[in-house]
Amino acid sequence: MKPHFPILDGLRGTAALVVVIFHLFEAKIIDYSIHPVHHGYLAVDFFFLLSGFVVGYAYDDRWGRMTVKDFFKIRLIRLHPLVILSVVIGALGVWLNPYSDGFDKIGMIKLIGIMLLSLTLIPSPDVRGWGETHSLNGPCWSLLQEYIANILYALIGRRLNKVGLWIVVIISGAVLTAVATSRGDVATGWGFDNFWIGVVRMMFPFFAGLLLFRMGKLIKIKHAYIVCSVLLVVLMCLPYFKFNGLYEAACIIIAFPIIVAAGAGGQIDGKWAKLCKFSGDISYPIYILHYPFIYIYISWVNGAQKPSLEQMVYVGIALFAFFILLAYVALKLYDEPVRNWLKQKFLSNSTQTSPQLTLEETHS
Repeated sequence: MKPHFPILDGLRGTAALVVVIFHLFEAKIIDYSIHPVHHGYLAVDFFFLLSGFVVGYAYDDRWGRMTVKDFFKIRLIRLHPLVILSVVIGALGVWLNPYSDGFDKIGMIKLIGIMLLSLTLIPSPDVRGWGETHSLNGPCWSLLQEYIANILYALIGRRLNKVGLWIVVIISGAVLTAVATSRGDVATGWGFDNFWIGVVRMMFPFFAGLLLFRMGKLIKIKHAYIVCSVLLVVLMCLPYFKFNGLYEAACIIIAFPIIVAAGAGGQIDGKWAKLCKFSGDISYPIYILHYPFIYIYISWVNGAQKPSLEQMVYVGIALFAFFILLAYVALKLYDEPVRNWLKQKFLSNSTQTSPQLTLEETHS
């Protein structure tokens, strides 16, 4: 039986909640140098690193009884049901947004066409003029990168030895550092004009996570879940620095692998283990489903209503609680039943995920 890494589940949830808080503040504060969660977007890079680690954990030893086609089916069944739900919610949000000033009102036929294209995760026409590749649900840009990472793993990464992986990691790390230092941050990759940076942000952490798993060099510390969660939050909330791009590259290249190694090497039980499980369970649903509502919140905050700071705080807190509830309800009433049905219909017994592989249920 494979070991399980419950702390990594919990850390995935910690990062997902940071993203939600980051986006709530971003509705009013778009200057990241004064944003309370200055580097909240680094959670995406942390997700990519976790993804590489757990994909290696879950699949490296299964290729003798699993084909590339099987792998793609497993990953689609794991990730795509919530992608579909998020895009449908996003389309409804565009059409029904009560606070829109008309900038995102488009014809029903065009909206349906964009929605159908978005269901495939292929970049689609922007409905707001922000330049987003996935304007019905912004975070889908990172899911597309996750899919690209999975394709690269299945076709190339699984065959690479440690030397080959080191070469990929060193080169992609150098490119990431160059991009981060030249820009001053890595807060991009979601638009048509910066799509290539999304690939850069995915390449190093995903393959570094895969290498970290294969190296097996875990770190054992006491209270790993609390220590690693606090460290994650602190790294994402520290202010902007003079050499901010170098700082963010260091977070991705040095700090995040250490956090994952410590999380994987830590032990937890009792109430903390239950918290980690719950946090991990809702992490993907809350990440992929919250942003269509953020669009509406942005329209309200910046629209003709001109809400007071107090009103924004109350609504923001209510939305945060709503997102957690929505994630749990969507998981139990939609995602898990749909995935179970799809597994029974499209996967053979030999390729279905065993109960010990729950950690593979990662996202970006």
